[in-house]
Order: sequence, then structure tokens, then C-alpha cells
Amino acid sequence: MSSKVRVRFAPSPTGPLHIGGVRTALYNYLFAKKHGGDFLLRIEDTDQTRFVPGAEKYIIEALAWCGISPDEGIGGEDRGNGPYRQSERKPMYRQYVDQLLDNDKAYIAFDSAEELDTMRQLAKDAGAANWQYNYITRGNMKNSLTLPKEEVEAKIAAGEPYVVRIKLPRDHEVRFEDTIRGWVSVNTNNMDDKVLFKSDGMPTYHLANIVDDHLMDITHVIRGEEWLPSAPLHVMLYEAFGWERPVFAHLPLLLKPDGPGKLSKRDGDRLGFPVFPIDWNNEETGETASGYREFGFYPDAFINMLALLGWNPGTEQEIFDLQGLVDAFDLSKVSKSGAKFDFEKGKWFNQLYLRSQGEAALAKDLKAQLDARGLSCNEQYLGTIAMMMSERATFPQDLVTEGMFLFERPTEYDEKTASKKWTAESPAMIQDLSERFAALADFTEANIETAFKDYLAEKELGFGKVGPSFRLAVTGKGMGPSMFTICEVLGKEEVLARMSAAIETLG
Repeated sequence: MSSKVRVRFAPSPTGPLHIGGVRTALYNYLFAKKHGGDFLLRIEDTDQTRFVPGAEKYIIEALAWCGISPDEGIGGEDRGNGPYRQSERKPMYRQYVDQLLDNDKAYIAFDSAEELDTMRQLAKDAGAANWQYNYITRGNMKNSLTLPKEEVEAKIAAGEPYVVRIKLPRDHEVRFEDTIRGWVSVNTNNMDDKVLFKSDGMPTYHLANIVDDHLMDITHVIRGEEWLPSAPLHVMLYEAFGWERPVFAHLPLLLKPDGPGKLSKRDGDRLGFPVFPIDWNNEETGETASGYREFGFYPDAFINMLALLGWNPGTEQEIFDLQGLVDAFDLSKVSKSGAKFDFEKGKWFNQLYLRSQGEAALAKDLKAQLDARGLSCNEQYLGTIAMMMSERATFPQDLVTEGMFLFERPTEYDEKTASKKWTAESPAMIQDLSERFAALADFTEANIETAFKDYLAEKELGFGKVGPSFRLAVTGKGMGPSMFTICEVLGKEEVLARMSAAIETLG
């Protein structure tokens, strides 16, 4: 096995990549980079019946958006360990199946699906909880352990379908250490002889991933806890081949926010948040799903959120960029228990990342949002508007939606503010202010503020008497950023028009 750390993320192309899968990829990436190793992407498409066109491309694009593209494999370099799709590696698996058969570590089984169903039903009728194809039952089945050699050869020659199953020993204790969960021990009496090679000539996941991990010099297998029950079988396969096995680490599940169970798309739909990194669209079926990228998340905020779902850095620090995560990551500090998903915390992360953007970056985000909506403003003020609205924004689109009054003249006025703050005196006050603003030769924030304050002083009025009506007239809102900045951004002509419109509408 390689002395250099080598890890792999090996999804199946069966649809969009769940954020639980993204977290698995992220932890693999962080571990590899922390130890100066390689991060590989391998596509495990042995089950061709579940293959979904476009899924592989989606996986590559999603990882790239997250900033965790592979060093090697699909979407990365081919360093002589390819191909990296299991369907393209099909010819190489047969030799390893034959090796197991020759060493009496596996056997050929001819049982049909109907015959297996019959055995399961008989066991159920007899009160057995679960029927297994194992060291007890295989002696009564149609396989190379019970049939004469000549008959086995004749069946194969005749093209009769068969599978190859692992031959597990009786009463053998399988023990291995998991980096996250400690020592795991399972007796083979509680395991069944899993199929390793299918009748269609393709290996099952169990065989293919072991062979591929060995040939690709994978040193650490970091994957979801749903694979923990299969780990003893994989340990037995390494022993059967006489290969050194990698270090195992089984990650906890991402749990739904409001109850027990794994986080699913249904939970996201029900509670109003995505469970996929980017939008998904299956052109064949019309199936769609929303993603975090299109929702308005920054990739750094997204991975920051994901990293802390199940991993504790051991400090009070919560904000990490990707390199910071690499530097701090420790696989032994990953929790054994599932992590409840918290979308509100994710929004908090995104808000912090948005506010940390510089003016130029925020102006670019604002321009993109305006273009998408067919809106415009004086581009001289893009940065000013973006910085002003960032204090009220969680996502880039909020720069527009929270400040729509900057791009469209209000047609409605906040009812609560109008009922409490727009009084019988308001029209006259707004008219007086309008005349003072009209007289300004240079309509700047400072000059607007001076004219406003001079008016208050001259009329001996408090800000609370005039300010809310002034804001309501210009923006239609009861709260918001500095009115003097807003007025400069809008320009004299637009401000005066709005003030006139408010007097006419509100009376």
C-alpha cells in the first residue's frame, strides 16, 4: 500500500448528489490535503439499471462549485490508475473472481430469483426473522458446493445464468478498528454469503470497490455509516485476497431538523430548503430539485456549514475558509452520532460571508441580480447600494429584494407606518422639504442632510416628527438605511417625483 495518503469519493451516478454525499467528499478532501495526499473521484456505476444520464456531470460540477475538485480520476488527472468508471473496468474484475474461486474463497450459485424468493417465504412461514444464504443454507441450494463439478461445467457451457458468492467461514470473528467508531466486531454466523459477481458479468459494489481501492492504492476509506454493516464483508475480502486493507472511517448521518431519521429531499421540500448543492434537472423525466448555489449560498459558506455538521474543531471558532478547514481538520474529532441539519445556521454562515465581501465583489453580485430581473440603476452607485443593503441581506438576491425601492418607485406604502406616522401635517412638511431639495444645486448626501436639518431647526421640529413621513414618501417603507444616502443614489428628479406622488396618494 502507498505510503502517501490517498482517499477516494466514489458516488453512484443515480441522480443528484445529496449534501450528505458532499460532506463525505469534503471530509475526504480535507483529510487528503491535511496530510499532503491525493483526493480521487471514482464513479461506481456497476448497477447499470439505476444509471441516470447527466448525474456524473452533475457530480463533477457540484464538487467544482464547492472548491473540492479531485486531483485524480473523473474531473482530475489520470495518473495511470484509470479508467475511473467501474463500467469501463469491467474486463479486469473477472481475474479476481477466478482467484477467489480457485482459492476456495467463493463459489458459483445457479439459484434463480424465484427459488430464492421461495426459500425466504418458507423461512418466514416457519417463523424465521430473516433468511440468509450462508454456511447453513448453502448446502441445500443449487451451487458449485453441492453440485458435481461436471454438472457445474455443463451449466456454465450451456449459458445458464449464475452469480458468484463469497464463501464465508463458520463462526469467525471479524474485527477491525474504525477511526471514528473504535473497534468493530462481527461474527460470520451473523453474515450471509453476498453476491460478488452478477449474472450480467458485472461485479457488485462489494467486489469492485475492494479491487479498485487496492489497485488505486487507497490508504483510507472515509464513507457514510450506511456502509458500516458491509465493512466486515469487505474486511473478509481483503483477507481472502491477502491484501493489506485501508483504514476505515464511517461518518455519521445528516439527520432531519425536526425529528429522527436521515435528511431527505422530502424534508427539504417540506421545510423550504435544498438538500442538493446545485440545481438538478433530469431532462428525460422532468425531475427537478433546487440547489444551494441557486438559492444564493456562497460556496465557502456552504462548505463551512457542512464541515461543522458532525465534526468538532475543538475550539470555539466557527468561521473557516477552505484552507482553514484543511489546517484544522482531524478525522478523530468526527462524531459517532448523527448531526441534525440546521438550515438557519447555514443562513447565518452565508450572511457573514456576504458581509465580508468587499465593495467590488458585492457590486458585481448586485449587478448580476439586477440583470437577472431586468432592473437597472445608476452604476456609479452600485457599490454604495450593495454595501448599504448588505447589512440587511442574507443572500445576494436580498441586495435587490430588500432595497427594491432603490430600483422601482413605490406604488404601495407600509400600512403600519402610514397609519401612525403620516398625519394631517405630513403633506405640508413633505412639500416644504421638497421645495428645499429642489433648490439644491448639488444634490449630495451631505447637502441633503444639511437641508433637512436646517428645516427641522427652522420649524423647531424633532426628527421623529418628520423623518418617518419623509422615509415613507420616498421609499414606501417604515425602516431602512440612511435616507440621505438613498436620496443621493436616487437623484433629485426621482426624489422630488416620489415626494409629490406620496402627497397625492396618501393625502
